[in-house]
Amino acid sequence: MTTTADMTTPDGTPATGPGLRLTVLVGESATWHHRPLYTEIVHRAHAAGLAGASVFRGIEGFGASSMIHTQRLLSLSEDLPVAVVIVDAEAAVRAFLPRIAELTGGRTVTLDACEIVRTGAPGIPEERR
Repeated sequence: MTTTADMTTPDGTPATGPGLRLTVLVGESATWHHRPLYTEIVHRAHAAGLAGASVFRGIEGFGASSMIHTQRLLSLSEDLPVAVVIVDAEAAVRAFLPRIAELTGGRTVTLDACEIVRTGAPGIPEERR
């Protein structure tokens, strides 16, 4: 078990470590077997044991169709942009990619190196750091 003391440096600052951020951009109305696509991605990430996933709803954007989708009051858009963001150790994120390949065809998927700040909260298990 990791304690808060294990997650700080000798000077008391939080320990950090390398990670990988996976971002999948989808439309809010995209579905997979009658379920929101973003929900399917999050549930697959959870089932894969990844450290965390979040879904962020955009207020405006456009994609391959070049049609601008917006949340503005006078617009009737129902397909706002949604970003699914998953952060974990690089090996875990790369191992997860095949599990969502069928969901992401033709969609924008990005991978970004990041630094994970380890606080007292549960997160990436020691063996995957």
